[in-house]
Amino acid sequence: MAILELDNKGRLTLPKKIRESLNIGKKILIINAGDHLKIIPLPSNPLQILHGTFNIKKSFKKLRKQAELTGQNEAKKQRS
Repeated sequence: MAILELDNKGRLTLPKKIRESLNIGKKILIINAGDHLKIIPLPSNPLQILHGTFNIKKSFKKLRKQAELTGQNEAKKQRS
């Protein structure tokens, strides 16, 4: 925990020790949570986090055809 002071432009500096412990790079997300702020570190390359998440062996054509068939089946259910 640290108590920080805003400068005359309303900025604050996160201490190096905190930045390093949370692996904070250049970007963060700040969320107004009502009575406090949430600071969430963002990766420098957001796509890197997703690497390996989508391990799909089907081609785009097959995936598109499957999506079209699913959509058609859902539309038929809605009409029934």
